[in-house]
Amino acid sequence: MLKTLLNQVGRYKTASLLTPVFISLEVVMDVLIPYATAMLIDRGINAGNMHNVYLYGVIMIGMAMLSLAFGILAGRLSAYASSGFASNLRRAMYRNIQQFAFSDIDKYSTSGLVTRMTTDVSNLQNAYQQILRITVRAPFRLVLSVIMCLVINPRMSIIFLVALVILASALSYIITRVAKMFAKVFEQYDALNTSVQENVSAIRVVKAFVREDHENKKFSHAAEGLYRLFVKAESLIALNNPVMNMVVYGCIISLSWFGSHFIVDSTLTTGELTSLFTYVMSILSALMMLSMIFVMLTQSAASGKRVAEIINEKPDIVNPKHPIMELKDASVAFNHVMFAYKGGSGEYAINNLNFKIRSGETIGVIGGTGSGKSSLVTLINRLYDVSKGSVFVGGEDVRRYDLTTLRNAVSVVLQKNILFSGTVLENLRWGNPEATEDDCWHACQMAQADEFLRPLDYGLNARVEQGGANFSGGQRQRLCIARALLKRPKILILDDSTSACDTSTDAKIQRAFREQLPGTTKIIIAQRISSVKDCDRILVMDNGKMTGFDTHDNLLKTNNVYREIYNIQTDNTGDFDKPAD
Repeated sequence: MLKTLLNQVGRYKTASLLTPVFISLEVVMDVLIPYATAMLIDRGINAGNMHNVYLYGVIMIGMAMLSLAFGILAGRLSAYASSGFASNLRRAMYRNIQQFAFSDIDKYSTSGLVTRMTTDVSNLQNAYQQILRITVRAPFRLVLSVIMCLVINPRMSIIFLVALVILASALSYIITRVAKMFAKVFEQYDALNTSVQENVSAIRVVKAFVREDHENKKFSHAAEGLYRLFVKAESLIALNNPVMNMVVYGCIISLSWFGSHFIVDSTLTTGELTSLFTYVMSILSALMMLSMIFVMLTQSAASGKRVAEIINEKPDIVNPKHPIMELKDASVAFNHVMFAYKGGSGEYAINNLNFKIRSGETIGVIGGTGSGKSSLVTLINRLYDVSKGSVFVGGEDVRRYDLTTLRNAVSVVLQKNILFSGTVLENLRWGNPEATEDDCWHACQMAQADEFLRPLDYGLNARVEQGGANFSGGQRQRLCIARALLKRPKILILDDSTSACDTSTDAKIQRAFREQLPGTTKIIIAQRISSVKDCDRILVMDNGKMTGFDTHDNLLKTNNVYREIYNIQTDNTGDFDKPAD
């Protein structure tokens, strides 16, 4: 973990190295000032020597100015280094997340990834800045202060050593207990973020079903869990102050008692006793800073593990050593394919699937909910990898292709239609950054999106709100189809992507595909028989298995599942996912 995190310091190494140097110089000045104060009292004020008063006064002012300058430089450099470190961490995480397969995202969850890139990285940024400053300042100040105490009066230094032992014992107890709690805190953060993300993204559903109270209770439960963990951790951390005060006051009383005796015996001067009081406070404040550093490091260690986990995660799907860079044709074949989701129930979502699709064919895929339709198409462009068997595209196993080459050739419009904030044109050019406006209009015409875009004041430059909230479900679907068409794919997959369109619009889209994409293999997953009945062949799925693969007319004669779906939709206009009575 530590090596992974330190590798992200990058070009901020110089600032990271200079910060401790300036901190050390600042501490040297701070530690020498009390010693100069003792000299001013003993050799100037008590001796009645104004020359020494002025001399040591000027020296103290010079030390204070140098301490201020070194402190400012250290502060600026540490802020620069820690901010850059955090930026590099986020960049490294984001870069690796972009390489994740769907299975990797399933493993960590979207909310978990967001927490790691925000809360966890912020913790590490703060920790890194404190490490550069306090982790150097506190021990260095502690050591120098103890040395100065030994120089002034070795016998009085025993008081500090006893105080160190008491404080160190108390702090080790607190830190050990707190470390375990912070590990649980960040797990609870994920649960809280999940609750927020689900509620915000589905706020329309929540309001439609008047479930605000239910969602409030869910959020309150997650927030309460986080609250209880933080209270336990902070309650232990709060013990630092009373323990610190006890040790400080004990040292002051001890110094006063023994110091007065030493002054009477003329073995200690008033100036030396004054400086010892300053040094004892310096020693104990350094110990307090160290204790807070340990607590912070304990907290950030949990964050560090979570961040390093993402940076070091090896995506399930990677390019082969010698990838194929071109598809020969647009044929597709499944050879004894078995597929199960990682972390799921362990049951196969697809079970022993065998079929072949010729290049340029239009294939319909139909079946009940949970039959494996969507799982099937995610294997073609390696959004997931098969558990067993092989998927072939263009006569080659998809695992032999360069991922970019494969995914550029296979265009998928997924069930969940995502549009990004910006303009319609910017969204369409996700399919092809070089596409002209004429290209975009042509794609929109094929997807029947021009019907609602042309009347708009700004046309392709119309604004798209977050998630496409200012467009209807059917409009978002058509824009996503147009975006996919701009890739000019060899294989086009529509995963129930016209479900929100009326049957007339759906029919127009299908006709445009037949007439304008004759060489493209088209795989259309649909719930409606009307969306697939004109396909060259139709694949019927049931419980992860293929029960039929033929034309509409032949399936009506030979396939019970397909015939049942057809009868329900044409006779009763019901939901074909439900068994017929």
